[in-house]
Amino acid sequence: MRTLTRPVLKVFLVAALIAMGTASSASAQRTTGIKERAAAEAVRPPSAYGVIDGVVTDTLLRPLESADISVVGVGAHVVTSTNGRFRMLQVPPGQYLLVARRIGYAPTSGIIQVPAVDTVRLSYALLRSNNMLDTMKVQARRVSLRMAEFEGRRRQGVGQFITQEDLERRGSPQVADFLRNIRGIELLRNTSQAFGDMVAISRREGDPLQGGCPMQVVLDGIVLPGKFNLDLLPSPKQIAGVEVYSGPATVPPQFGGNDRRCGLIAVWTREGY
Repeated sequence: MRTLTRPVLKVFLVAALIAMGTASSASAQRTTGIKERAAAEAVRPPSAYGVIDGVVTDTLLRPLESADISVVGVGAHVVTSTNGRFRMLQVPPGQYLLVARRIGYAPTSGIIQVPAVDTVRLSYALLRSNNMLDTMKVQARRVSLRMAEFEGRRRQGVGQFITQEDLERRGSPQVADFLRNIRGIELLRNTSQAFGDMVAISRREGDPLQGGCPMQVVLDGIVLPGKFNLDLLPSPKQIAGVEVYSGPATVPPQFGGNDRRCGLIAVWTREGY
């Protein structure tokens, strides 16, 4: 066995120490780099926002001032100016439900697609309503009155109901989770679209395998677009109750103005839209 001389051994040890130091330094640099990148990503703002720009008029195309514009579920809310225009900045790109309403006019709603680094331009025409209500009285009584009517229909035993207590007890993040166990309806996910809309189909009316019969969805008395995506509803934390009528024969007369052919889902929020 060959024995290393002292000079050779000394050189070997020095080289080993230098190599260890270099590896340790490289490891420290790699660790520091990862931490720095993670910290930078944590504080970096979203790089792509969209803008919602629109106008609200009456059916004669006259601008409506003080119309209320809400993006459901995200808390975005603006009021139109004297020329009927409204604008929302820094909106994360995605699909949303927008509600437009004004005292003295029937509310309307629409599903919008907000692009990244671009502007979506909207136009809504509201139909004048014969029900002229005092603004302050509506604000004070609206929630208690409509939930009293909700409880009245629940006591009649027609339809199926989900109460605020049910929503709080289960704690699911989506309203659709509560509808899965409702008799007479089926939830279908449309995987052919980018956002995979979740639609409620009546089992009593039509064959789900042939597209079924999409149920009408109403939010605080506002009729929502057909084949409505349930994922766009407010979170269960914002909802006071849900009532479901799986066929036209069971829909109460209070909802007679809506499309009852496929049944109806009425959603009531705690604050009201």
